[in-house]
Order: sequence, then C-alpha cells, then structure tokens
Amino acid sequence: MKKEQLEELLSQLTTDEKLGMIHGNELFATKGVERLGIPPFITSDGPRGVRKDFNPDNWNEIGQSYDYVSYLPCNTALTATWNRELAHQTGQVLGKEARGRGKDMILAPGINIMRTPLCGRSFEYMGEDPYLTSEMAVPLVQGIEENDVSSCVKHFALNNQETRRLDVDVDVDERALREIYLPAFEAAVKRGKAKGLMGAYNKLRGQHCCHNKYLLQDILRKEWGFEGILVSDWGGVHSTNEAAMNGLDMEMSVTDNFNEYYMADPMKEALEKGEVSMEMIDEKVRHILHVMNELHMLDGERKAGTYNDYRDKESLRRTAEESVVLLKNDKKLLPLDSKKIKKLLVVGENANRMHAPGGGSAEIKALYEITPLMGLHMLLGGNTQIIYKPGYYNEDIGNIWANTEESGNGQADSLEQDKQDSPAPKEVSKSEEKAARQARMNQEYMADALEAARDADAVIYIGGLTHDYDTEGQDRTSMKLPYDQDKLICELLKVRPDTIITMVAGSPVDMSAWSSQASTLLYSWYAGMEGGYALAEVLFGHVNPSGHLPETFSVSEKDCPAVVLGEFPGGDKVRYGEGIFVGYRYYDTYDVAPAFPFGYGLSYTDFCLAGLTVKTAGDKEVEVSFHVSNIGDRAGAAVPQIYVSDKTPKVKKAQKELKAFDKIYLEPGETKQITMQLHADAFSYYDVEQKAFVADAGTYAILLGKSAGEIVDVAEIELK
Repeated sequence: MKKEQLEELLSQLTTDEKLGMIHGNELFATKGVERLGIPPFITSDGPRGVRKDFNPDNWNEIGQSYDYVSYLPCNTALTATWNRELAHQTGQVLGKEARGRGKDMILAPGINIMRTPLCGRSFEYMGEDPYLTSEMAVPLVQGIEENDVSSCVKHFALNNQETRRLDVDVDVDERALREIYLPAFEAAVKRGKAKGLMGAYNKLRGQHCCHNKYLLQDILRKEWGFEGILVSDWGGVHSTNEAAMNGLDMEMSVTDNFNEYYMADPMKEALEKGEVSMEMIDEKVRHILHVMNELHMLDGERKAGTYNDYRDKESLRRTAEESVVLLKNDKKLLPLDSKKIKKLLVVGENANRMHAPGGGSAEIKALYEITPLMGLHMLLGGNTQIIYKPGYYNEDIGNIWANTEESGNGQADSLEQDKQDSPAPKEVSKSEEKAARQARMNQEYMADALEAARDADAVIYIGGLTHDYDTEGQDRTSMKLPYDQDKLICELLKVRPDTIITMVAGSPVDMSAWSSQASTLLYSWYAGMEGGYALAEVLFGHVNPSGHLPETFSVSEKDCPAVVLGEFPGGDKVRYGEGIFVGYRYYDTYDVAPAFPFGYGLSYTDFCLAGLTVKTAGDKEVEVSFHVSNIGDRAGAAVPQIYVSDKTPKVKKAQKELKAFDKIYLEPGETKQITMQLHADAFSYYDVEQKAFVADAGTYAILLGKSAGEIVDVAEIELK
C-alpha cells in the first residue's frame, strides 16, 4: 500500500480498534481489525529460535506436536565466529522459521553490551565490544527481515544486569552511553533497517526505558529516524501518560488482564480526560500499519516461511563449528587421533545435558539437540569404546522458570520476585539436606570418574555452566564453577595430566584453580542443535577451530571493571563508574592481565600477519593493507583485527579500540593480501560539549593483531 492508502485505513479505525492494536490482547499478540482486513500482530520470543506456543491467556504450553523448531547457537556462540556471513545465515534461518510458525515479529536479537560476565543473560548477547556487536547484529537483523518478519532488537537500553532489572536506575555518563551502549542499536536501526525495537525494564536517569523520553523520542525517533514499532518488554510499562507521550507503540505484559494494561482502558480514560491526544495514538497505529505494510501483511503477497528445513542444518552446524574457541593446546594433544583411541572416557555432566529447554524466554522446544556425548558417538562409531561418567552431581534445582503445581506462570512470577527489596542476586538455593547430598554424591561421582580415567586411552572433560546459572531473571554472584567442578578437575589432572578440558557456558568462568595445570582447553558455548557434533569434529580434527573470544575472560569477577571502578549489581541505583572502560578497554588501559584477552583464539595451524601499510584515502579516511599467510600444514581461518590508538588524545581514551576485522580462509602455504577501510567514525569520540561525535586531527596508531593481547604490527598516520 502507498502511504496515502495507509492514512485512509487509519482514518477508518475507531478509538477502540486503535487501542486494540497498541496493547496485548493475548500474551504474544495484539488485536486485529477484521472488518478492515488488518490481522492481529503476533510475536514470539526468539533469541535462540522460535519459542513454543502458549495458551493465549496463560503460560501453559498448548502441548502441540508441531511447534518443534531449530535450536540456534546462542548469540555469544554466533559472535565467537567473527563471521558476518554466518550471522546473516543464522538470521535467515530464524526469520524463515518465525514466518513458518506464523509469527510477525521475532523478539531478537539481544545486543546489550556485556558489562560484566555475571549478567544472567550474557549468553543472549554479543559480547563486550560495540563495534563487533554492531558488525554481527546488522547482518543478523537483515537475515531475519528478508523473510517478511520483523526483528525486535533488544533491550533498549542498558539492560546489563538481571538483578533488580525491573526498577534499577542506571547512572551512566553521556560518553559511555554514546560510545559503548548505543552504537549497536544505532547500527541495527540505520544499517540493518530493523523494523522493531524493544524497550528495557530498567530506568535511565530516573525514567523507565520503555517510556524514556531521551532514549525513545530524542535519540531513537529524532536522531536516528526510526519509523518502526517500539514494543515494551513484557511488563515494562509503568505509566500511561509517559508511554503515550514518549513514543512507545505497543505494550505487552505477562498477565492476562489485557484491558487493564496501561495502554488499554487507562489510555482511553486519559484520552477522554484530555491528558492524551488522539494524534499520539494515531502515531502509534501509523507505525504499526507501516511495519505491517512492509511485511506484506496487508496485501496478500507475504512469504510463507518454513521450519526445520534440512538445508538449514548445514549453516547451523558450521556456525557451531566456527564458534568453538581453542584456548590452550600447549602439548599439541589436539586434534585427537581416533585410530589411537580404543577406550575414550568422557567426564562431566554437560557432556550429556540438553540446554535448549532452559534460560528463560530463550528456551527452545528443539526438534533435536546433539549433546557432546552423542556427537562423539556419532563421529567415532563402533570402533571406539566411549565410557561416560558424570563426575559431579547436578540436582535440578533453582531454575526460576520452572512451572510449579501452584502456578504455570513462571515468567510472571519472575517479575514479582524481582520486586523484592533485597538487591542481592538470586542464587540457586540449597537446604542443608540438599547441600549434604550434593557433597556426598560429588564424592561418589568423582571417585568413579577418577577410577575410570586411569585406564582410558584419552580423557575429555566437558563441564561449565547450565541454565540454572546462565538464565534470565538472575545474575551469578561469582564466576566460580558450580557443583565443586574445580576440585574434580584438579583431581582429574593429577591422575591424567593429558585431560582435554572443555567448558560449555554462555559466559566466562573462573578457571584459575586449575588452568595452569591444564595443557588443553576449549570453550564451547550453547552451540545449538548441532553443537555436540561440531565439538566432536573439532576435538578429532575434522574441523580446524577458528572461534575467537567476543569478550575478555578475566581471572575472576574481582577484576571486572564494573566491580573495580563502578558498581555491580548496585541497589536502587547502579553507577557505571567505569565509563567507557568496558572489557578490554579497561584491561589494556589499566594494565590488568586477563586470563584470556578479547579476540583470542588458537588454531591447529599457524598464521603470520605482516606487511602493515596505511595511507589516507580522503578526509579522516584511511586505507589499511597487510597480508595473511597460513604457515602451517592445515587449512584454517585467521581473524585479523585492526585496532586504533589515539597518540595525541584531547580527552581520556582507551589504549586501543577495535575498528575493523575479517575472517580469512587459507590453505596451507597460502597468502592473501587484505585491504580494509577505516572511516571517520574509527577515529571519533563523543564530545559532550558539542553533543556529537568528532574526529580530532592528530597522530593515530593503526594496530594489526591476532587479539587485543597480541599486536603483531603497528603503523602511524597523521590525520588533518
């Protein structure tokens, strides 16, 4: 439809019909207007795939057999690939499956910056760096929306913790807001052309983000020109008048009193009192109709979509393969040789655990999930005896999303729990009886694993976290591994120093108790339905690992800048005292040694990055050239990273910042010449006086690195 046709359609709507379109009439849908051919607008959770269907007015699963879907790698895993193409392919799968399931908007991707590794939703996000997050988020959004489905980029903004998430007030300076926490959202809107955006639960400077004038009106609408739908997080609205005036288009919540939502009957009452204008309501409906039109919901020309397409499994497996990060291989124990291993011992509860059902709104009703143990069986077949020992005891307790006999509304209950006075994060609680049972069972399980380790040809440990810890609604209080895993790993390394250690988690863990004794270490994330087979392929050399860390792995949470310089989790207010010094920006600038630096990742081959040259290519434009060589004996992929350092800064800056990267595939002995363009924004900072990004003249160092911690070449350039 043309714009004037949409305006004509708008003019035919009654007040009640308009209001029905701007608030939930079901838990995941608004009302349509049948007489005018306007369908309901149907949403679905989707950080790792399209969520199962619930009843319209409660959180009980419908129980149908046809809502099993593809389980996608979590966003941390996707970002660990450093592969824009895979981000686009993942978006295509997600969008196609959302459309195939009859959804209009998929509530993804999550792109909040990982201010602290303790955030419960870290696995839903894309790391600590605004540039990397932007570069991966844009193709992901584009892939989704190619399927006539709206993305819903979330959570706008500063939802960097789960503790007190409904009401915590974020105190952040303007430079940090603009340089760290907003760039990925701006990229998703301007470059990705995202049609949907979700407000955050928390407050910014005293006002809830779902109706925050500065965020929604001043920045999103006026500065960035966003014309799509701004939807609330479920239960994120607290004021009818502010929601009306400050730009929220659609209110959703977790309860079934739909007519009592702030933008339902209360909005009508405010309209009748003259507190809210019809022009405000019309503008919201206009945004919704605009997006509906863009998605071909009004003209009958919409794509049908599909799900569980066998052709999509290849890209999901490849994403899982490229997400695995090899952190240590000191004795070259990897890759393993299947011909030399007749008896393989696999230890660790995560080897045999499915992660798709957990995590909160990221839960997935997966068509299947290949666990690491299953993947090893699939890869090795009948020539290798695989023995599995849990090694530690994990009793399923503490997942706040678990339905109970008293209530099937775990998501709504979680919001009530968050309103409690205590600012302390909710931890998995244990009674004395449970703690004693845990300790007793751990001893038994550990003894069993150690005994089996003595006569195995190879030992692989697969531990880490579960969605009792990586989950919406609660933060971790420590990076320490649960279930006494540190003790088990230490004892296992005493018996078998050649143990291959793999962590499965959505965020970093403290590995200081045993990392110096371990010679071999991999990090595998919640890598989706093909994740277990992908890990097996890496372990046995069918795939050369190429993942790189999307965040700094600190030694412990005590080194985290949010703790050292700022506040975490805070109380009623949390102060972002670290400012722009988030992640590697802090570790570099303040000379704090991490366990593993941002951008780090090893390979089974070796790469040489050299020959860095730079030249000006226009006003504040720089062309960067270098070559990458595979000097090993295996094909593999390098991830050269370009950082920029201001040598003559007028304001305090980080030592260096990521401004370009690529993923380069090379055969043994192959060399490729690489050229990258750095634009003015690579040299810019936010000037709070001018209220704009500026790029000062001066001397800049261009740094070529394999990670933030390994710079291999440097060149300087003078910008006028």
